[in-house]
Amino acid sequence: MQSYDVVIIGAGPNGLSCAIEAKRRGLRYVVIDKGGICDSIRRFPLTMSFFSTPNLLELGGIPFTTANLRPGRSEALTYYRRVVEYFDLNTLLHTPVKNIEKSEHGFDVLLESETMRAKNVIFATGYFDTPNKLHIEGEQLPHVSHYYDEPFRYARSKVVVVGGQNSAVETAIELYRHGVEVTLVHRGSYLGDSVKYWVKPDIENRLREGAITAHFSHTVDRITEKEVIISHASGEKKTLPADFVFLLTGYRPDVGLLQECGISANPKNLVPECNEETFESNVPGAYLAGSIIGGCDTGSIFIENGRMHAEKIFDSLCAKP
Repeated sequence: MQSYDVVIIGAGPNGLSCAIEAKRRGLRYVVIDKGGICDSIRRFPLTMSFFSTPNLLELGGIPFTTANLRPGRSEALTYYRRVVEYFDLNTLLHTPVKNIEKSEHGFDVLLESETMRAKNVIFATGYFDTPNKLHIEGEQLPHVSHYYDEPFRYARSKVVVVGGQNSAVETAIELYRHGVEVTLVHRGSYLGDSVKYWVKPDIENRLREGAITAHFSHTVDRITEKEVIISHASGEKKTLPADFVFLLTGYRPDVGLLQECGISANPKNLVPECNEETFESNVPGAYLAGSIIGGCDTGSIFIENGRMHAEKIFDSLCAKP
């Protein structure tokens, strides 16, 4: 049975920042992820650009060089892979963690084919794996997705995009510009306040000229193979033709693994119990890093501020006897 000073769950930017800190402090560590390096970023839309400038996405003091003001998905994936290679980080990828149990020596980390021992564990699992479900009829149909990929498949088809924040707005614009008949459905009376400032005028102009149709103050009742049935706040119903449907209604963390380890989480907003100074949970030796700390408030912690958690975590961890 392999033993470590710390096992880090999640190979996204925040998990990697913790791994860099562990290596710098001479600790025995491993980063485990059920996917690849920064797998959530890999699943972003192919043409996606970050809100942040490159310097705010850097890890370990390694410069993130790009010709663009805001780097794209491929540039970020290339950068983080090179960070892993530069520091020669110890990673165990495409390996799901089945459970983590408290034990007399710290923690037992149960994998499919082995169990590891760890004095400490760090959860840096993010939220992108768990979309906010609408729990409606037709949500599981094959032409319905909670993730958008790229526009070319959908040219000359009718697509309904559900949501009013950045992902929904940017998807609607890109689909429109690639020959798609786009309809936007949002439960709010208008677009979300967090829509990127350089995107908002674009979508507003497309809505004003009728290039993209929008139904505000509407919710989705049901999805069929060719239609989406929506309801206005007043009760009025409409039927929209749809060859494809994107339910871009946000994501939430999966706190199941945390709770199995004994970490408490607020049942309403899924915010885990966590010391704001050390990021240690209510379970001694179990730490939280990155956006998992924000629970359902997925807009509060990003790569930019989540990468800063590592130093405080390891200051606390290394101060223990």
